[in-house]
Amino acid sequence: MGILAWGAENKSMLRSLGWHLNHWASLVLEAPCPLCRRFSPQSLCGDCARRVQDCAIAPEWQQHSIPVLPWGRYEGSLKRAIAALKYEANPYLAHPLGDWLAASWKASQPPATPLTVVPIPLHREKLKTRGFNQAEWLARRFCAQTKLPLLAHGLERIRATQAQFQVAGRDRQQNLQGAFRVGQSLLTRKAPTSVLLLDDIYTTGATAYTAAQTLRQQGIAVRGMVVLAMAYPDRRA
Repeated sequence: MGILAWGAENKSMLRSLGWHLNHWASLVLEAPCPLCRRFSPQSLCGDCARRVQDCAIAPEWQQHSIPVLPWGRYEGSLKRAIAALKYEANPYLAHPLGDWLAASWKASQPPATPLTVVPIPLHREKLKTRGFNQAEWLARRFCAQTKLPLLAHGLERIRATQAQFQVAGRDRQQNLQGAFRVGQSLLTRKAPTSVLLLDDIYTTGATAYTAAQTLRQQGIAVRGMVVLAMAYPDRRA
């Protein structure tokens, strides 16, 4: 059977194999930095890594609909890095970005209660198109550094929604109505746990609120959310 006849799952497997081959090759051979295209042995070249880190903020919890810990501001090189991660097939950018998010968590005086990390999911159709969930890749790296347990499918996205950046702020909550359900891996978990949500970007908070409400309706405590970038009102684009 030819490659063109394969289904979406096979194509996703090929994409994943390509990412892994490119990653391991970059450990031996320098590859183009996804932000500036200069060759580098790292996921980001030194100059671009410094520019992204210039967007970092103090590791402090902010009170919104739930407590939120952002690593940086959604602007400049951090905004560009997130776009390269999500839309330009660079999942390994989640390695340095996840490491920096984990360092912020460790410096933030995190809650003492046992926590399980649950990334915000993608709908299956978007997952097929993109080939990976950027929040899950960030969460895997975050958990590797923090030693917190991960439930990659603790939440499921059961309704396809319009991209939040395409929706006016006042309509974003409605856009997500009924979008999530609690995954079986979390519903059937024997040990009691509180959830720490994880996502790449926090804008109006509609996603965080809806995800937290979905979990709380099943009696699951949500202690907060960690995000790579927060879009502040005067900087939102």
